[in-house]
Amino acid sequence: MSEGDGSDLTHTDEEGDVQMVDVGDKPDTARRAVAAGEIRLRPDTVAAIRDDEVSKGDVLATARVGAVQAVKHAWETIPMCHQIPVTNVETDFELREDGVALEVAVETTGKTGCEMEALEGVTTGLNVVWDMVKAAEKDADGQYPDAAIENVRVVEKVKRELE
Repeated sequence: MSEGDGSDLTHTDEEGDVQMVDVGDKPDTARRAVAAGEIRLRPDTVAAIRDDEVSKGDVLATARVGAVQAVKHAWETIPMCHQIPVTNVETDFELREDGVALEVAVETTGKTGCEMEALEGVTTGLNVVWDMVKAAEKDADGQYPDAAIENVRVVEKVKRELE
């Protein structure tokens, strides 16, 4: 088997059983990961967020807190994810005509990366946006035809040796 075909999976042992990766012998390195995603919303919902007219409160401030909390607790919700010392979290929201984009950057110094934390930050931040605006997105039939969380992905992963 070659790279990319599953032979390089590290969360299984020789018998194929799931295991946490042993990172004990790895050197500490500076790491950064950035994840991004979007939530598609109606233009009038985006305007309500921009104008701070959502009845539940400041959508982006609340989503920012949710994103940071999710980053700090990723190890509790993702099996086999190591608890890491998060040294910095940056959240960047962009209001678009058809929704909200979110990018979360996470930094750590340690033995393993922080892309899972960045992904958790994005998905939770977008879920918080949804939770706060879902009433505005409901159509006459009680459905949500326009809303969707999509395109969640890792956009950057950097590892740098410590000096």
